Amino acid sequence: MQELEERIQAEGTVKAGDVLKVDAFLNHQCDVRLFDHMGAAWAEHFAGKTITKILTIEASGIGIACCAARHFGDVPVVFAKKAQSINLDGDQYTTTVYSFTKQKEFPVIVSKKYLNPGDHVLLIDDFLANGKALRGLIELCGKAGATVEGIGIAVEKGFQGGGDSLRAEGYDVDSLAIVESMDPETGKIEFRH
Repeated sequence: MQELEERIQAEGTVKAGDVLKVDAFLNHQCDVRLFDHMGAAWAEHFAGKTITKILTIEASGIGIACCAARHFGDVPVVFAKKAQSINLDGDQYTTTVYSFTKQKEFPVIVSKKYLNPGDHVLLIDDFLANGKALRGLIELCGKAGATVEGIGIAVEKGFQGGGDSLRAEGYDVDSLAIVESMDPETGKIEFRH
């Protein structure tokens, strides 16, 4: 998606440790018009697939997923919570995922009320690095008896292999911008096309 790549080039910052900072428009301050365009791109890519729910992980994926849902007939957005709270009651699906950004493991939890057998799920997230977060969401879908119809990613760090691994397993991964390489010394970002 050229629009997203241009924003990354113009406003993204490359940090040491394979970190790409895009908080000006993607995961701290949100450009809702961009999110809407991303949702339209995913709707075009996944046209013809039955999508009954969109699933993401809090917090950065929520805004993107909500904007995308409008392009799929206003399907519900479910987000996996990263911590147990008194608001989470009843039976739950849980797993543990490792966050590349936070450099730690955390639980992810979805109420069994909101992820059901027979659901056809589109997974949406802001970043894909090594794929651990998505594997956690896939595991939750499996526990629920739901089918993963596809995976929509805003920015994939292609050099970390998570997306390629998921594609090799047969998942339909649509990343709107795939970063092939980035250099913290020069700030240069190269995209895969």
